Amino acid sequence: MPKQVDHQQRRVQIAEAVCALVSARGLEAASLRDVAAQAGVSMGRVQHYFRTKGEMLAFTLEYAGERDMARVRASLEERPGPLSPREVVRLILGGLLGEDARRVDGLRVGVAFQARALVEPELARRVHRAYTGVRETLEYLIRRGTDEGRTGTEPDAGLEAAALLALVEGMRAQLLLGQVTGEEAARVLDSRLDALFVD
Repeated sequence: MPKQVDHQQRRVQIAEAVCALVSARGLEAASLRDVAAQAGVSMGRVQHYFRTKGEMLAFTLEYAGERDMARVRASLEERPGPLSPREVVRLILGGLLGEDARRVDGLRVGVAFQARALVEPELARRVHRAYTGVRETLEYLIRRGTDEGRTGTEPDAGLEAAALLALVEGMRAQLLLGQVTGEEAARVLDSRLDALFVD
């Protein structure tokens, strides 16, 4: 009987190799040849699943985003009892800051893809879609917090969500450059959330 091939798992294997290379050496290191070596497969196998480097990077960006969101969902599920809107916002933004030790490499990968998206329209569209989803989630949680009397005022949820994302993005860059520590970044985030939420 012929061996069953899990094509999605093969793509994931290649995407994980891309992430490892990007984290260690940047996006420039993610050539088809180097990715094949990192994944332990032939270059032909990589080209079987991805005709171009662009296709491979686009899939990897989607995969990394889904993997990160799965980790956030797992963190939410590990918490006992119902969580307040502030607690959920904190978990989401803490994840973007790479507070989970498993996400340190993901922090470098995410920033590398953002930089590449500045000059590649297809990656830019995918990054924009991902950030829109996160921003809408934050807006919903802030509105819920207001409805439950957990914010000191009635903030503009859209502006607050945009400000929180901008704050985290700036802190991510500073973390990677060694300008702030993870603890300092966490304190900055907590201070902002303390100003927004009363619980």
